[in-house]
Amino acid sequence: MGIKKFKPTTDPLRWTAISDFEELTKDRPEKSLLVPLRKSGGRNNRGRVTSRHRGGGHKRMIRIIDFKRDKFDMPAKVIAIEYDPNRSARLALIQYQDGEKRYIVAPSGLNVNDEVVSSKTAEIKVGNSTVLGNIPAGIPIHNVELKKGAGARIGRSAGDACVIMAKEGDYAQVKLPSGEIRLINIDCMATIGQVGNIEHETISIGKAGRSNWLGIRPYSRGVAKNPHDHPMGGGEGKASGGLPRSPWGQYAKGLKTRKKKQSDRYIVKRRR
Repeated sequence: MGIKKFKPTTDPLRWTAISDFEELTKDRPEKSLLVPLRKSGGRNNRGRVTSRHRGGGHKRMIRIIDFKRDKFDMPAKVIAIEYDPNRSARLALIQYQDGEKRYIVAPSGLNVNDEVVSSKTAEIKVGNSTVLGNIPAGIPIHNVELKKGAGARIGRSAGDACVIMAKEGDYAQVKLPSGEIRLINIDCMATIGQVGNIEHETISIGKAGRSNWLGIRPYSRGVAKNPHDHPMGGGEGKASGGLPRSPWGQYAKGLKTRKKKQSDRYIVKRRR
């Protein structure tokens, strides 16, 4: 995997940096693992826009991904590394000994013809899935469950990795990609290794048209609007507009919005 840059023959190409997709081994998805994606345009079930600046974009299909890895003690062979338009990470298509095919998030270092397995006593090897109690401290992991059997919730984006800091009783202290340290039951599953496509964060879209391809609509900055259109609008010249906030006055930086939750007792250290 790598980043492809272009000669600056046009202004957009001067800043464009995209993936070279060299790690992909298959250009068509597995049809049996596809379902249609119906676009909402940012609207909820009442037809009201709740996520602005969404719409258009290229058609997509959803890949059914195995986040539970619940086929235990049966080895599977990696038969392809594929692209997924719905996430930053790559997908690995694996085939079990009984012929069943599934998608998993591809970790860095997993290649075609490698063998992976999901087991409570699995070997500590990239791509294998096992319980936190079986994983030594300091080993990078991803696809971490928060509740036993509920499927992976943490560490699924490109380049993500969690680390077990310590174990005590029925819980392990896991450091998340955000820096938060959280208590997670040692019976929860996790996958060994760091999520692949690590250089995704260095991608530069380069031009507005590529954002439209991704389904991201244009938007205007708050400071460029009039006072009656946005709290940060108005002023002579390029006024800063005060503290960053939403059109409805919600502060965007530093305001704590998390309400008291039962899960607060599992947080050992906040990300800030």
